[in-house]
Amino acid sequence: MTVSEPPPSDAPPPASVDELPSERAVLEGVSGSSGVAVGRALVITGHHPPFVRRTIDPSEREREVTRVRNAASQAQREIRGVAAGLPSSSGTATTVLDAYFLMLADPLLHDLVEAKIRRELKCAEWAVSEARHDLAQLFEGAGSDGADAYIAERRHDVRFVCDRLLRTLIGDAAAPLGLAEPMVIVARDLSPADTAGMVREPVLGFVTEIGSRTSHTSLMARALDIPSVVGVQDALKAIRSGDRVIVCGVTGTVTVHPTAEDEALAGARQLRHRARAERLLGRQAGPAATACGVRVVLSANIELTAESELARRNGAESVGLYRTEFHYIDRLDLPGEDEQFESYRSVVSAFEGASVTLRTFDVGGDKFASSFQLPPEMNPALGLRAIRLALATPAVFLVQLRAMVRASAHGRVRVMIPMVSTLTELRGARALLRQAEAEVRATHGVSVPPLPLGAMIEVPSAAVMADILAREADFFSVGTNDLVQYSLAIDRTSRTLAHLASPLDPAIVRLLSGVVAAAGGRPIPVSVCGAMASDPAQACLLVGLGVRELSMESAAIPEVREALSRFRLAELEAIAGEALRASTTSDVAHALAQGLGGRLDDLGAGGS
Repeated sequence: MTVSEPPPSDAPPPASVDELPSERAVLEGVSGSSGVAVGRALVITGHHPPFVRRTIDPSEREREVTRVRNAASQAQREIRGVAAGLPSSSGTATTVLDAYFLMLADPLLHDLVEAKIRRELKCAEWAVSEARHDLAQLFEGAGSDGADAYIAERRHDVRFVCDRLLRTLIGDAAAPLGLAEPMVIVARDLSPADTAGMVREPVLGFVTEIGSRTSHTSLMARALDIPSVVGVQDALKAIRSGDRVIVCGVTGTVTVHPTAEDEALAGARQLRHRARAERLLGRQAGPAATACGVRVVLSANIELTAESELARRNGAESVGLYRTEFHYIDRLDLPGEDEQFESYRSVVSAFEGASVTLRTFDVGGDKFASSFQLPPEMNPALGLRAIRLALATPAVFLVQLRAMVRASAHGRVRVMIPMVSTLTELRGARALLRQAEAEVRATHGVSVPPLPLGAMIEVPSAAVMADILAREADFFSVGTNDLVQYSLAIDRTSRTLAHLASPLDPAIVRLLSGVVAAAGGRPIPVSVCGAMASDPAQACLLVGLGVRELSMESAAIPEVREALSRFRLAELEAIAGEALRASTTSDVAHALAQGLGGRLDDLGAGGS
């Protein structure tokens, strides 16, 4: 039996472009990579190669399995080829491609595909197509920002990798664009491999309908210095091939059919951006501080070991958040102690004596964790996840804690517990950490001091009880993304309510102020590791509220450092004071913008 795969709904990229009648329009998105590009657009619509869904004869099973394995090997060689064409300075871009290389050999993917071939007698293309859908389904429900963006990005990764495998099977591997002139690429989405391939083309910049500032595609764009705006809704409807566009990665906007004045302003902004980028990178030496010399520690949030290099290059003094979830995703078994230890040791060693904060696994509930075989829940975001799951599975938790303790023999390690909502949970975590330390000493003969144990403040109960938690926690780290979600009772996946989920809500500002005061009463260090810390304007507000440690995506560090250096602490405290007296989100935003006085406008941070 054969069933034709439905033809692709979108036409393939046009072979030529036309001059079209124009009306000026400004589209809003998110800056994927700063920089400005001006040129004509090439719109690439969906391009899913057709194939025949064919039921195979049992005698064909091994042949189809071999086809998939050979295709995976070929796709890996193609990824290596793309990586080899990157500039030598593109360490981060190579890291992302390395992850794709490994995913093409992932046992979970191959087990799923081969089961569909052997048990369901589906041809190789059909099996890969269904595996793509099944694996992506595991990540459905993740939001578009903050910690959930991490899971959402894994969903994109799965789709990109399976698409690559399917194209290779069909013999439709991605070909160079072959642009005859420098152009701006407009697409619904681009894989990191697609983005990397652009370095060989005269691509001025790109615009996508999907994506966030923290997506791997944006990470690639920044590493390769390609101006980009992502998350532009309806870009494919508003832009046609041949349209002249301005891609402004500074403001996160795309101007279609710009006027001569628009282009002149864009040219000037482009020159300023280049000059600023060179200036910021030249200021990485020395500690970050306000204009009056108040020290603020700037750390990096990382999720892959290899990101350590980029973090150091951007001036990170330490690692404020090392997400360990990747050990538990894309697999059906649980990670072993040695596997985790090697990962943690690599990061700790890379930072050569600087502090590295390892967050214990934040999986379960709405976070993908098939390795735990958890039953479905009606409201997973409020279910068995993070520290609750860890305490419910102490044997699994101890494996991770022992790996962290062993890594501490190679540098300064702090252990951070996610989603703490009660003192009892913190005490339970500490008891298991002390047990892990004792077991490591007994088993490995490693002499390690007790590790600092911190609590993430990301639910209202923890913020309200911060003064009590501060008596037994060694440090706090505020996860502003979840704190906003849970405090304002706004599901972060709700696009309808997304505009209300602001860290500038007066309730959030007051909670932050209370947490800082509670930490200062003991005193213990308090840092902010949510998206709020990555925004130069909001980082200024945080310092005004008393926060002295900020942890963010590495690429944001130079701009935050520059922003803080332009203000005296008294100015930032005055801004914070006004924010604390504000009654609405717009009042807080106004107070911030007024206080900053346009002094961060060149950083694309006006305060609102």
